[in-house]
Amino acid sequence: MAPRTDFPPIRACLFDMDGLLLDTEDLYTLCINLMLEKYGKPSLPWSIKAKLQGRPGPEANALFHQWAQLPISDSDYLTELSALQREHFPTAKPLPGVEKLLGNLGRTRWWDIKDPSGVKNAEKGGSEGKKAQRVHIALATSSNANNFAVKTANWNQLFSVFESHRRVLGDDKRIQPGRGKPLPDIYLLALKTINDSLDEGEKPITPEECLVFEDSVPGVEAGRRAGMRVVWAPHPMLKKEYAGREAEILAGRMGEAGEVDVHQLGEIDDGWADYFPDLVDFPYEKYGIVVPPAEAELDPAMQVNTASEITTKDTKVTAA
Repeated sequence: MAPRTDFPPIRACLFDMDGLLLDTEDLYTLCINLMLEKYGKPSLPWSIKAKLQGRPGPEANALFHQWAQLPISDSDYLTELSALQREHFPTAKPLPGVEKLLGNLGRTRWWDIKDPSGVKNAEKGGSEGKKAQRVHIALATSSNANNFAVKTANWNQLFSVFESHRRVLGDDKRIQPGRGKPLPDIYLLALKTINDSLDEGEKPITPEECLVFEDSVPGVEAGRRAGMRVVWAPHPMLKKEYAGREAEILAGRMGEAGEVDVHQLGEIDDGWADYFPDLVDFPYEKYGIVVPPAEAELDPAMQVNTASEITTKDTKVTAA
């Protein structure tokens, strides 16, 4: 089919975290392999790891146990694995391009700042003829609150771009059990958190105005099922594992969620999803995103807002 090209500009970016923003996928593999080695089992292959990525903890653990057949109880496994994760997760670092991407998207709020006469920066021109507007961002991760706090402990300022009420974690009570990725619920909820907190009079954001950033195959399917556009930036080994099936992945047609809601799936080469090897030099213009100049950060209104937001969010992350 001919790819769609008449998309509206992106107004919201929704981000996965593990393996997309932080290099935690290799840390997950390290911890699991240490467990497997302890009990005389072979290392975790990417064919199995690919099935675990992006899924909520309980679901991923069930899939892992079916394969690993460790000679210990589920509770003992979780206890030992959690100890290893608490040791290694604090070493997580942002992946290439992430800090710049989040900084640029966060800076788009400058377009909404008004001068004393009530005129927004976006209405003053200077965007080279392109429509300038704020891009709202939210986090949608399968990591539970405890793991999120451990992984991000050294990166509170980076994650402060995600306002606390726009963070949807894997143990969020608003997501029904069994409705995690690859089902669309987490991304639909992330969009709801944005729409529920828009300024009065701002038009609600539609799914097709959202761009989901994912590294996992189940995550791509979740974004596609939500009716959103998707950026797929996988681990190189995951890309290698699925070589030749990229078009199916981008269409959300790998069958990760079974036969539910089949009508919501995409079509091969429909233009709704794109592959990128990483997030370095992200092509904002492709998605109708206009990033304010770097000097916008010097605007006193930006400084005041940023300081306030970071203080508030850091406190809430610490308490999570």
